[in-house]
Amino acid sequence: MILILTAPDDVHADAAEAELRRRGAAWIRFDPADVPSRASLSVAIRDGRLTRTLVRDPGPDGAGTGPGGTDPVANHRDAAGRQVVDLDAITAVWFRRPGVPVAPAHLADPYARFVVEESRQFVGDVWETLDVPALPAPRPVVLRAQQKVRQLQLALRLGFDVPATTVGNDPGAVLDLFNHADGRLIAKQVGLSDIGDELMRFTEPVSHRDIGHVDGVRHCPFIAQAHVPKRVELRVTVVGDRVFAVAIDSQRSNHARYDWRREDGRNTPMSPYALPDDVAARCVTLTRLLGLRYSALDLIVTPDGRYVYIEINPSGQYLWVEEETGLPITAAVVDLLTGAAPTPGAAT
Repeated sequence: MILILTAPDDVHADAAEAELRRRGAAWIRFDPADVPSRASLSVAIRDGRLTRTLVRDPGPDGAGTGPGGTDPVANHRDAAGRQVVDLDAITAVWFRRPGVPVAPAHLADPYARFVVEESRQFVGDVWETLDVPALPAPRPVVLRAQQKVRQLQLALRLGFDVPATTVGNDPGAVLDLFNHADGRLIAKQVGLSDIGDELMRFTEPVSHRDIGHVDGVRHCPFIAQAHVPKRVELRVTVVGDRVFAVAIDSQRSNHARYDWRREDGRNTPMSPYALPDDVAARCVTLTRLLGLRYSALDLIVTPDGRYVYIEINPSGQYLWVEEETGLPITAAVVDLLTGAAPTPGAAT
């Protein structure tokens, strides 16, 4: 039985569930945000054996089964109508978009903060005891893989073409790079912090006016890179050993010219892309070196044909690529979760 840890409104999980149902596989979907308000999680040791049990209050449970059904011992309802799941029956876990535990509504701070932190640590601890394949990887591995400087270090070791870069809060280093790049810099945030849309930074050009305020850099680290001319941008999704690449024609849109995440379907068309074998292999190797079984990489193809590494996201979204191009990424994800042989489809 596959455990999908994600929020209720996750369309990626919805698509994967449809594929699991089609294959007759069994799964359960659970949002850790339900602990402790709407679900109980417990670990017990009896007679030298550790067991883990998830109990959810009555109501829509997000569980799914294929035609073969789920083991009634592993996933059943108790006399009170609660769903009881034996986590020992889990065969793989997908850390999609798990929420953070929420304190019961009747608690106020500081008690609510205490409950949230204790629950967060406990829930994460339980997932770590599941000795089964994890996608994209166990949570500590994913957190480490998100470190941008380490990503850049590994990309260099693998022979990726990496832009001239400075990371940190030293105004002098930024000025040095600005001069090195003849005043053509872009800037972006260091992390993937959940800080809200109002503070999230897209990749943006650094103007001469910005450089006039370079002393402000000392107050918060950021990433500055030499601007890389683009023919197209590539989104490369790695699922196990399979590589799905698409070209994003971001240069057709002034809005998306510096950051394709500002794209719109009409002005930034996307299409499957035949990635050279050596570049595809490098993408797979970088994913593995970071301890991941899944990743989404951003590359640039320059006008003179160079492939330039920008970054790698351990939990990057992919459904928008599949819907736009038809690449069978969901099927590849389900193959990995179920241990099935790769589903035929377009991939490098």
